[in-house]
Amino acid sequence: MDLAMQQLAKNDERKSKVLEMRFFGSLSVEETAEVLGVVPNTVIRDWNFARAWLRREMSGAGASDSGTTGTA
Repeated sequence: MDLAMQQLAKNDERKSKVLEMRFFGSLSVEETAEVLGVVPNTVIRDWNFARAWLRREMSGAGASDSGTTGTA
């Protein structure tokens, strides 16, 4: 999990911070938004993306294409 979180931080630091604050820090959407200086909708989008990304990485589905953005 740590390696996957490091990779996420390399790809998108804000999404990584949202994941850390929400998952490990148990901050609410509003609290996370305030800390990061963004609107709550941004936190919700980042949170949804980060959870899906981490789930994919942890299942091994992203192992061969980690760090790619879906481009050919």
